[in-house]
Amino acid sequence: MEWIDFINEEREKPYYKKLKELVDNEYNNYLCHPDYENIFNAFKLTNIDNLKVVILGQDPYHEPNQAHGLAFSVLCKKLPPSLINIYKEMETDLNVKIDQDGNLDYLAKQGVLLLNTTLTVRDGYAYSHKNFGWDIFTDNVISYINNIDRPIVFILWGAPAQKKKKLLNNPKHLIIESPHPSPLSSYRGFFGSKPFSKTNDFLIKNNIKPINWTK
Repeated sequence: MEWIDFINEEREKPYYKKLKELVDNEYNNYLCHPDYENIFNAFKLTNIDNLKVVILGQDPYHEPNQAHGLAFSVLCKKLPPSLINIYKEMETDLNVKIDQDGNLDYLAKQGVLLLNTTLTVRDGYAYSHKNFGWDIFTDNVISYINNIDRPIVFILWGAPAQKKKKLLNNPKHLIIESPHPSPLSSYRGFFGSKPFSKTNDFLIKNNIKPINWTK
């Protein structure tokens, strides 16, 4: 199955029709992120057959010119604090120097699904769409991936992402969890959690090409 087939099946369900109505109303009346055509960008860039890693975030950045449909990724030059902390952990974990522009699409193309638990947000109001029904959609995404019969890494950053752990029971998969990389929680266990090296060690152990975390 392709992602478009999965999404089209979800679109026929009652919860999704209500979700779409709420999202469309928001986009018609307020500035929202990401751009409407980029809501499912993560699925466009990461093919199911190439899926190796799922990184779960919370919801899109809620300031203009940041979110473009990939969790934690931005197209602007000013990097958000969470992404800065991700790069810091990447540097210490992999012993490399990071000089990135914020666009993580190079990871998505390698098989890293950068998925927020909520896919849209109103400008200036973090987590404002959390009760729209996106949690049902992303629960169904995670459950679908959980049933894929090959090793996949799930990286759960923060409480909303970790709530998805209950959906993961396939012994072939690896779950890595830590506090969110935001400044509020990064020093409570995100720094030093080594998610990038742990992921690659697991992939290599299972004869899967590791992720090149740096461009």
